[in-house]
Amino acid sequence: MPYILAWTGIFLMVGLAGTGSAIGTVMGGNASVGALKKRDDIFPYCLILSALPGTQGLYGFGAFFILQTHITPAITLLQASAILGAGLIMGVVGLISAIQQAKIVSNGIEALGNGNEVFTNTLILGVLPELYAIIAFASCFLIGGLIPALGTVA
Repeated sequence: MPYILAWTGIFLMVGLAGTGSAIGTVMGGNASVGALKKRDDIFPYCLILSALPGTQGLYGFGAFFILQTHITPAITLLQASAILGAGLIMGVVGLISAIQQAKIVSNGIEALGNGNEVFTNTLILGVLPELYAIIAFASCFLIGGLIPALGTVA
């Protein structure tokens, strides 16, 4: 049972963070298509802004490599619970932050299409939700470092 619990955490982490990134990049891409109808010279800016929400999926994938090394058939319930918790942290934060980030960059892309020079401001504001995905990724790294010690707890 602990083995399955740990893998469930991994699956949720990668699946939710990846889903958030997929939704987010589509939102940015949709805004880009609309803006490019008005100004085709802004494509490089649209590309950069549309790609921002894709990083949360990468964080979830990176955390997979950190945590999966601890999953063995001998994993304890406490270790498996830590992996499940880390997976939920990264998955849920990745999902929500990517979608919210996409809302910011989509508005900026729309403004670029309307002739407003807001790329730098949009980029700065768009990175703010990224901080929470980075914190979630760092949490996975820290939890991963504690997992061996959890196997020795009586």
